Amino acid sequence: MTYTPPLNELRHMLNDISDFRKLLDAGTFEGVDNDLVDVLLDEAGKFGAEVIAPINVPGDHHGCKLDSKTNNVTTAPGWKEAYTQWSEGGWPTLTCPVEYGGQGMPDTIGIAVQEIWNSAASAFGIGTLLTVGAVEAIHAHCGDELKEKYLPKMISGEWTGTMNLTEPQAGSDLAALRSKAEPVGDGTYKISGTKIFITHGEHDLAENIIHLVLARLPDAPKGTRGISLFLVPKFFPNEDGSPGERNDVKCVGIEEKLGIHGSPTCTMQYGDDGGAIGWLVGEENKGLACMFTMMNNARLNVGMQGVAIAERAFQHAFAFAQERKQGRRPDTEGMVAIIEHPDVRRMLIDMKAKTNAARAICFNAVCALDVSRHADDEETRQRNGALCELLTPVAKAFSTDMGVDVASTGIQIFGGMGFVEETGAAQHLRDARITPIYEGTNGIQAIDLVARKLQMADGDVVHEFIASLKDIADDVMVMNDDALGRTGYRLSESIEHLEEATIWMLHALAEDMDTALASATPYLRLFGITAGGCWLAKGALATGRNEAESSEMKAARAQLARYYAENCMPRAGALSSIVRGGADVVSNVTAESLSL
Repeated sequence: MTYTPPLNELRHMLNDISDFRKLLDAGTFEGVDNDLVDVLLDEAGKFGAEVIAPINVPGDHHGCKLDSKTNNVTTAPGWKEAYTQWSEGGWPTLTCPVEYGGQGMPDTIGIAVQEIWNSAASAFGIGTLLTVGAVEAIHAHCGDELKEKYLPKMISGEWTGTMNLTEPQAGSDLAALRSKAEPVGDGTYKISGTKIFITHGEHDLAENIIHLVLARLPDAPKGTRGISLFLVPKFFPNEDGSPGERNDVKCVGIEEKLGIHGSPTCTMQYGDDGGAIGWLVGEENKGLACMFTMMNNARLNVGMQGVAIAERAFQHAFAFAQERKQGRRPDTEGMVAIIEHPDVRRMLIDMKAKTNAARAICFNAVCALDVSRHADDEETRQRNGALCELLTPVAKAFSTDMGVDVASTGIQIFGGMGFVEETGAAQHLRDARITPIYEGTNGIQAIDLVARKLQMADGDVVHEFIASLKDIADDVMVMNDDALGRTGYRLSESIEHLEEATIWMLHALAEDMDTALASATPYLRLFGITAGGCWLAKGALATGRNEAESSEMKAARAQLARYYAENCMPRAGALSSIVRGGADVVSNVTAESLSL
């Protein structure tokens, strides 16, 4: 089960589908040019294929082990060595702030590299992206003393970071959080409570782990307005930066999970011996805003994790389809490779098209984030910041849904051999299935899109975005490329359905929130299908104009965009109908009616 980094696809996303190439050509990122980006992608691809990918299956089979006496967790054989190589190679520094030892690269490059790590071994990749998010939160909200003490070691990879939100009685409902923080009087706080589902909460990969923990102060207001965020190290750093005395925090259990077995998912206990010492991040009772700095980063990266697993599942199924011989064709003698059968080819192009559509959404979202941080003028920064906010729930939810869908189709191509563990096809689906759940369930992403993001600037942000999709459809129509067939018409139809559903949704939000929320999930799917299809077509047009591209590549891009337009985008009409007409029945469903 080898992995080949899709470097051509990643460059296509950077150069043709997002605006990243334009940003490079304009000199937006000081010291970053196309040659440097090419080198980074090549080296990341080599590292992912040669070092990380080989630990994927052992990590899945072996899992992680908790020593109940020491509360220490050991990862699978080879994982610590791979992590050490990864750190020594400078990879954790890539997008981190320069003043604390980072390289300051654009986030668009960071997410491209994250795809490689997560395709190679998603259980490895998820730990790396959480540390990047923790660095961002500390950098944005902590004072100089904490930043100078913790960021250099985290950025170097010597220490890792976690996010501690969930508690046994409070899954996604943070208002029910019970963990406590008692002021000590010297600027520190004693943290007590239990946190569950903490990714990489305890492990043997790095010498220290820096936990970001949500807890309540004694006089905190009720609900989410009374939550504060605290930095709680596993070991207190000595003056020389080495790990010193252990803090009052320990792992008391690791989950037996469906997938991502190589990643320790921990139950963390704070304060069994008087209280874990922590430092306030940001202001008292405003911890949720600080944590969202980390969560927004994580949501974009988890969206890319869905893409990454889909890519790995596609590569695996494609290789199998070329090798596995079964069945005959009327024009051949003997059995043929199953890729010769039309329905298998249909499944393969469906996998690839959905993967690329989701990838395009993720890249456009993070590229907008880069523009919001680096553009020269304030108006451009604000406009792209709003665009990133609009796209983030779609990137997370649509891409992870596609990851599950593509991985499931991969098992179908393997047939019965996909349903057994021997081939490894099942691992992709097992690993993918968590991605629509963690970092905010996809239902929560749909609520975020509908209840918050659509109403930004009184709806102007979403209408401006829809107008940009219309420009792509118009370009396809003007191009009138035979290879794209009726793609332009399909794009226009889908955009029209999205627009009418958006108008309905904005009206519903003003009249009855429950009605709007009942249609939130199909609305997000409609949004993702339309945006993804338009960006695939944009990529096909760009490839068609690029004289350096081979004729085979141009044909392949057009084929993929046309397949998606003809086979996926027609669902937009049905989804728009569901959004506008299906809410009433959902609102009227009761526990009693379901029990009958």
